[in-house]
Formats: sequence, C-alpha cells, structure tokens
Amino acid sequence: MASVVSIEPHRLAFSHNRLGTSNLHPIGGGKGSLGFVSDFSSIRRAQSKLEKCNVLVWKDCRFLGSQLKFKLGGEKTRNLASPVVNVTSASATHEAVLEDVPHISDWLPDLATYPNPLNHHPAFESVKHYFVDPDHLVARNVVVKHSSPGDGVHFRRAGPREKVYFRPEEVRSCIVTCGGLCPGLNTVIREIVCGLWHQYGVREIIGIEGGYRGFYSRNTISLNPKVVNDIHKRGGTILGTSRGGYETSKIVSSIEDRGINQVYIIGGDGTQKGAAVIYEEVKRRGLKVAVAGIPKTIDNDIAVIDRSFGFDTAVEEAQRAINAAHTEAESVENGIGLVKLMGRYSGYIAMHATLASRDVDCCLIPEVPFYLEGEGGLYEFVEKRLRENGHIVLVVAEGAGQELLAECMDTLDAHDASGNRLLHDVGMWLSQQLKDHFVRTKKQVVNLKYIDPTYMIRAIPSNAADNVYCTLLAQSAIHGAMAGYTGFTVGPVNGRHAYIPIARVTENQNRVNIADRMWARLLSSTGQPYFMKHEQAMKAKSNDEAAEIMKNLGSNLADVTVNSRAFQNGNGLAWKQPEVAACSGLEEDRGAQ
Repeated sequence: MASVVSIEPHRLAFSHNRLGTSNLHPIGGGKGSLGFVSDFSSIRRAQSKLEKCNVLVWKDCRFLGSQLKFKLGGEKTRNLASPVVNVTSASATHEAVLEDVPHISDWLPDLATYPNPLNHHPAFESVKHYFVDPDHLVARNVVVKHSSPGDGVHFRRAGPREKVYFRPEEVRSCIVTCGGLCPGLNTVIREIVCGLWHQYGVREIIGIEGGYRGFYSRNTISLNPKVVNDIHKRGGTILGTSRGGYETSKIVSSIEDRGINQVYIIGGDGTQKGAAVIYEEVKRRGLKVAVAGIPKTIDNDIAVIDRSFGFDTAVEEAQRAINAAHTEAESVENGIGLVKLMGRYSGYIAMHATLASRDVDCCLIPEVPFYLEGEGGLYEFVEKRLRENGHIVLVVAEGAGQELLAECMDTLDAHDASGNRLLHDVGMWLSQQLKDHFVRTKKQVVNLKYIDPTYMIRAIPSNAADNVYCTLLAQSAIHGAMAGYTGFTVGPVNGRHAYIPIARVTENQNRVNIADRMWARLLSSTGQPYFMKHEQAMKAKSNDEAAEIMKNLGSNLADVTVNSRAFQNGNGLAWKQPEVAACSGLEEDRGAQ
C-alpha cells in the first residue's frame, strides 16, 4: 500500500511504495515521480525528514555548478538544472520536469503563514475551488506524443493560495516600469494597485519614478485606487520610464531602507534580467522581499509565454498604417507603399499585421534574410507586381535586412543604455534603394510612400483584449508575491497563467519559426519570394565582385608591364637586375591569374 509524504507542499512532494519495489508515482496519477527543491539545504532538510518517516531518500545527492546531480538506489545518475529535480524509477516510462520558482522560505525557513484574506472576500465566496492546489502544474507543451503523454517541462500554476506569507497590514509594495513604452503599461499599474487594495487590503503602495534609477535618484509617488482610476485610458506610463541606470547595490539598499517587501517590476528581457539580479541580492542579504516580474515587450519576443501585453494593440494599430499605404499605392501609377513596423529581433508584429491585412504583397522580417538583385530577389518581385497590379505594398520589420545595411554603411556596432544593438533605418534605406533601382535600370520613376508608425503605436492606450490580459497578469503577480514566491515572472503558457523562473524567459528570445504553419500561411497569402536562394545569391554576388577585382588587377598589371618596357626602350637605359626581375615577376603573376 502506497503512502504519501508531504513536506512543505511548495517544496517537496512524492509517494513511495513501502513494499520495496521502488515504484514511484506522482501525486495526481501517472507514472514517474515529481519532486522539487530550491537549493542544497532544502534537499538535506527534506532528506532528514524523509529518513525519519522511513521512506526512500536520495543517494549521492550533490550540486555540480548549476546542475543538480543525484541518483536513486540502483538507478542511473540523472542531471537536471537546478532548482528542478525529476525523480523516476527504473520501471517508469514517463518523465515530467517541474521548473519551479524560488520561495522566500528558502532562506527564511521559519516564516509564519496566514489565512488568505480572500477567504472572507464577498466577491469570491460563491466561487468554488478558487484557490490553486499546490500540486497543480501547467505543461509547457500542450501537444504531446501518445506514447509519452506525461513527458516535458511543467511550471507552477499561477493563482491565489490558501495560505499567504504576508499580513496585509505589513505589506509595503512598490511598482516600477522600465524600458520603452508599450500599450497597457498603465493598465498593469492600475490593476496591481487595485488588486492589492481591494482583494488583500494592502494600503501602502508606492510608484518608483523613472525606471530603475528612480530607486535611488528620484522621488516616489503614493498610489491608491483613486489615483489610478482612469489611467488605463491613457498611453505611456504615469510612473515614467528609462533605459539603463541599473545599480544593484543601490537599488536593493533603497528597497531595504524604505521597508519595501514586495517589488513589482514591469519591463522587457533586459529589465527582467535586472529583476533576477535584484532577487539574488535580496536573497544574499536574507531579506523578506518578494520580487515579481511582469514581462513587457511590444515585439512579443519574450520566450515561453504565449504572448506579451500590448502585442494585440500593436497589430491592430498597424492595420491603420497598412491601410493608408495601400490607399496611397493604388491611387497612383507605379505606386509603392512601404510600412516599417516594430520587430528588432522578431517579426511577429509584421507577420500578424500582414496576415490580418490581406493587402500586403511582401513581408520582410529579421528571421528571413532577403536580397535585392538577381533571380528570386526583391527587385524582381516588385517589378512583377507593378506589371500585374500597378501597385505594391511592402511591410518590413525594423530588424530585417541589417546584414545588407552593414555592407553599405561603415558604422560601429553601437548599443543603447539597455544593451540593445542600435539598428540602421531599414525603411529609409529600402525606400532609396527601390527608387534608385527603377531610375537606373528601368528609366522610370515610381511613386513610393514610406510610413513609419512606430511611436504612434507605442504611445496609444491598450485595446479591450490587452486590458483584460493586463488584469490577469497583474492579479497573478499579486497572488504569487503574497504566497511568498519570488524571482519569478508571470504569463500564460498554453492559455493557463503560470509562475516561470525569470532565467527561463531571458535565456533566449522568442522568434518566428519559419518552418511553422503560420509562416507558410503568410507565404501563401502574399505570394512573395521564399528568399531561399539567399546564400546562393550572396555567393554569386561575391564571385562577381571577386571577378571584377581580378579583372581590374590584371589590367593594372598589364599597364605596368607596357609602361615599363616603353620607358626602357625609349630611354635606352640599362636596367638594374632587381628591377628587371620585378617586372618579370609581375608579368608571370598576371599570366597565372
């Protein structure tokens, strides 16, 4: 008969068969056993308690750098990234991995817990099963193989817990926004304030002005539901924002001096990396401070989560620019409408706006290198569409074609204060290249209209869909912080909100998968070139350039030989032996080439 041992459910839970078969089963059914810890001390504490319960414990459990290495008796050694532990038996066929988030009890193990104030909240009394069970997880991959349905990475499901680690009257929280503007920033701020105030009864909420540097160089503003009542109707952020200004020691010292114990950080991947460092410093100092990240990027390039807030609004607003470009292009002879959209490294906005519009003839994104000249190039396609339709609409993401611009412009690889690489203006460059091509080769003028709506899109309020989404993100972050989780970011994974380790969402960027069906749908809709011959075209271009150089070199060598002989014969001079040998060598080189 199997017995279940639970030791601080948020830290460790698994079952063991007392018959000695070492057949482990996860709580919730299925094969395999799921256990998780946050650090080496947690493993030792759990191991000690389990030994007292006379159940199976780890053999040879130790840390190797960032890897946790352990083995069960008689089982092969397994390696998994900390803080994840995956326990399976030799007879188990499926494996499930929980990528858990840190908890403040990891370094403050004796913290008291309190009943969740939502237990007595009138709005939630009629809701059954409102609290999230500690064992509830969210699968990273919703599509699995029939032979291994339990495999893959899982995250802890977001939502309120029955027990909280903060008394509402003790909470002093702060909110900071960093990086560029994005639709929905004010909505997230509003919902964090209203959620803390109305759901948990928190009364001390402050806003940090001007991004990270505001922790130590700017004043704070007191926030309450009245202050933030209608800010969701405005674009931008009422707290202000900035890039850079990150000094960990000053920031955490400011948090400690102000008595702040909950920090809500809204920003992109660079901002979230900063949040991870703040969490590490808080942990090192042993502070009871929960650090929660809300991912913000209009480009939708945050990994793991389904989408980032502001993305829907950006795609919707991009339609206005595309519609304007289409109207301009079709109203004149040889009309070209060119729209540049956001997308430094990922072309999601350009791709989705193109699919939604159906007026776009060609979409250029960073993930697909394109070329201008030759068979299958952009020039050839533009000429074809102008002959067929009399006009063409092009959409280009700001990060597309940077390798082509780098060849034309002798500039340094500069970065902004957030560490992002500064991009060349592909929109202006492509506009000029198209105009020059038609004047040079076709002896005709095209009517090109270039539209860059970047800052118009960034500064608008979020639409209805993003407003609802921002509410869910904000409330999920609040529930996580009150439950004692820290060093996490929140977001939907396959439609279910989850707590995700910050390092997981910053380790790489979410980019368009050009082998996916969505990109195939776009190619089918636009009929644009695949640009699959990019490497061949670049190689051919290099060969042509090399041939031209060799031709010029051969011509120059011939001129040197002829002039040398003319000079020798005309003046009757006796050439020195080294000089004659040099001319002879030049002639031999030319013949060999």
